[in-house]
Amino acid sequence: MEQTALGQRLAEVAARPDAVTAFRAARAGFLAGRRLEMKELAVELGVNRATLFRWVGGRDELLAEVIWSVAEPTLRRAAEAAHGRGARRIATALGDFAHATNTSDAFRQFLQREPERALRLLTTTAGSVQRRIVAVIAELLTEEIAAGELDPPLPVPELALLLSRITETFIYTDVIIGEEPDADKVVRASLVLLGERPERKD
Repeated sequence: MEQTALGQRLAEVAARPDAVTAFRAARAGFLAGRRLEMKELAVELGVNRATLFRWVGGRDELLAEVIWSVAEPTLRRAAEAAHGRGARRIATALGDFAHATNTSDAFRQFLQREPERALRLLTTTAGSVQRRIVAVIAELLTEEIAAGELDPPLPVPELALLLSRITETFIYTDVIIGEEPDADKVVRASLVLLGERPERKD
């Protein structure tokens, strides 16, 4: 098929690896349950490691971006689908997010394979994921407050951080204390924090 000069240049640009190509390849590997190895990724892209590190930073930075690219839409879908208003909506969204995370094969494999790195990247300021999850939770709280559906017991920034911590606790329970993750506990604990009595479970 005949191609214009512009079409040929565009095809060449599309075929040339860059930071976006590296991110997409790393994300595909993560979702397939593979360990991210920078040397292997560089070989796959046909570049040297120095070029790859210049594009994406270190392995931790790339892992954090890959995980956030999966976590953010998961959390936002949970918020959109959550029933109820106010505290009930927030707690349900966080519980559904925890359930989706707990049942993700790719995420569980990463957590089991690299537990210390996972906790450092996802639950501390060493990574950017927790900070961004807190920001999304703060958005949800602000929405419910503005709608008159929530009278928060704490300032939004503090409350969002605590809700994030609750969610983390029951996602990483198996790594922290060796118990099975429990998304229902996320809902109940979040409701208590938000000042609403959870339904009793016999």
